[in-house]
Amino acid sequence: MTQQATPTRPAPRSRLRRVLPLLITAWLVLEIWLLVQVGSWLGGFTVVLLLIAGALIGGSLIKRAGLKALSAAIEQSKNPQSQQPQTGTSMTVLAGLLLIVPGFLSDLVALTLLFPPTRVLWRAAGRRAADKALRSTSAVGADAFADAMRLQEQLRIHRPDGKVIQGEVVDPESGPRGPQGPDTTYRPPIAG
Repeated sequence: MTQQATPTRPAPRSRLRRVLPLLITAWLVLEIWLLVQVGSWLGGFTVVLLLIAGALIGGSLIKRAGLKALSAAIEQSKNPQSQQPQTGTSMTVLAGLLLIVPGFLSDLVALTLLFPPTRVLWRAAGRRAADKALRSTSAVGADAFADAMRLQEQLRIHRPDGKVIQGEVVDPESGPRGPQGPDTTYRPPIAG
């Protein structure tokens, strides 16, 4: 007599993973509809010029943000104790990517990422989403965003300044001296 294994159900998908394909599809349909509407109003050649201009502006934004981040990193490497202000390059890069993507709706979202009043709102929404993901009680592997946020928080806690301090492991039962007295053997430093 053979026993049949009971099938196991896969872990339920998060709400975002269920809704995301529908949101992307709706976004694409709206982008195409807007392109057709603007094209019939302004003409196809003008729409193509606007899309090319958006891609060029987006590329220059990404380049400028990258150079700004590089100069901040160089300055931080020269003087590690100085506190550098936030450069805001991540939002600028995201805005540049959205400008490169063909469509007027993505361009509108990109503009909201560039203007300071709406940039503050986007930053607050991002912080709320990150805090929610950090406080999430979902199992590891169930929510990829929550897992990434937890990993980033662990890395920040364990290495806040990136410095490595050499040390040695001490057996807590025998103490640093051990049963025979202090350990005086030479140990070369750890080379990384």
